[in-house]
Amino acid sequence: MKEINWQVEAEKRKEALLHDLQSLIAIKSVLNEEEATASAPLGERVKEALDFMLELGERDGFAGKNVDNLAGHLEFGSGEELVGILCHVDVVPEGDGWTTDPFGGEIKDGKIFGRGAIDDKGPTMAAYYAMKMIKELGLPLNKRVRMIIGTDEESEWRCVDRYFESEEMPAVGFAPDADFPIIYAEKGIADFDIVQQADEQAHKPSEEMTVHSFESGRRYNMVPDYAKAAVTVQRGQTEVIQSYGAFVEEHGLDGRFHIDNGKLILELKGVSSHGMEPDLGKNAGLYLAEFLAGRELDQKAAQFFGFASRFFFEESRGRKLGIDYSDKITGDLTINVGKLLFNEKTGGRLGLNMRYPVTFPLKEKQELLTKRLAEERFGIENFSDSTPHHVDQNHPFIETLCKVYEEQTGEKAELLSIGGGTYARSLETGVAFGALFPGREDVAHQKDEYMFIADLLKATAIYAQAIWELAGESSLV
Repeated sequence: MKEINWQVEAEKRKEALLHDLQSLIAIKSVLNEEEATASAPLGERVKEALDFMLELGERDGFAGKNVDNLAGHLEFGSGEELVGILCHVDVVPEGDGWTTDPFGGEIKDGKIFGRGAIDDKGPTMAAYYAMKMIKELGLPLNKRVRMIIGTDEESEWRCVDRYFESEEMPAVGFAPDADFPIIYAEKGIADFDIVQQADEQAHKPSEEMTVHSFESGRRYNMVPDYAKAAVTVQRGQTEVIQSYGAFVEEHGLDGRFHIDNGKLILELKGVSSHGMEPDLGKNAGLYLAEFLAGRELDQKAAQFFGFASRFFFEESRGRKLGIDYSDKITGDLTINVGKLLFNEKTGGRLGLNMRYPVTFPLKEKQELLTKRLAEERFGIENFSDSTPHHVDQNHPFIETLCKVYEEQTGEKAELLSIGGGTYARSLETGVAFGALFPGREDVAHQKDEYMFIADLLKATAIYAQAIWELAGESSLV
């Protein structure tokens, strides 16, 4: 067979690809459960985006299926085995501050702009045109190739949950919804609350300070950048305020205070970051808890803030809890304290996001943690878990994708492991494969989101060759 220049073939389809991508970006496919109906469970515009892709596939001769208006697929090829490409057409809200129409698909400076341009409408269209390229070239396949189209990736993944209840799981597959070269391992992600237990004994009041309320953070997976406490100072308020100022200055933070109805209100600003690596941020909640822990507090507050300080301040690896762990595949266990709440009547709670390595013995460590917390009069509530995802680096599937990436880019296909969770973990043997190239700024979820058109075409070429290598008659996978 004549050698195919995949990049040239992608360039031939540039105008059609951009036209279809602009049409998809124009659909404001943001989750809207207030408008949900039986036929549009996630909102009419989300359904419109799904319908658009299914109708596009019908136009181009792919076999399509709609699964309860939550997901769908487009398929071609023949054979018993199935190769999957997992994409999604829902997007996050556009937000403010755009200099272009977030749903206009404007092309300028070698980029296409719009919500979803890089996450995930651009990569979805690149993968679609890769399938279309293989089909139009008449290349023989001995496996089926199926694009699975999700509509709830940005929220609760109800799309893939429902889809795989009734539909076939691909033998191998990739999700063009993250970074190149290849993300082959992802940590487990557990969210849970650590809750202060009620103390039946009389509470000793403080002669210096009573904490009435404390709040910081709203999401388990983000380092909180704001914290607020309301306290009453029975003795030495001027000294408390001076100490607070010194603490804020020592740690390079932005702290303020004011008096409200006789209560001293302490506010602190930190630095937010993603919960997968808490050390990249400054946790405002933990810093303010650290300050309070150093004061003479009422008994309930002293127990809570002392606990938070001892076990979590400047400690993101779980060492003091006795659950620290690391492996060569995915590195260290990390713990992010994403929520801190305290009330003088009900006590306090911490909302944790724990990202653990693929070899971490979760059940054993969970039992150990439960016992350790009980010693401190704390318990675990609301535990949820997304198990780790890992494909052996020597799997022929991985070797094939590495070969394709290196041939198309001339660069080494480094295997990546991450603390975050990608759509690929919905697949039993799946990886994240692009479409953000190394060195490019990640503008997903940001104002003026864009994708370089050259990258869009390069990704199309990579995906086309990958489909051919995975499902063509010469496939070794």
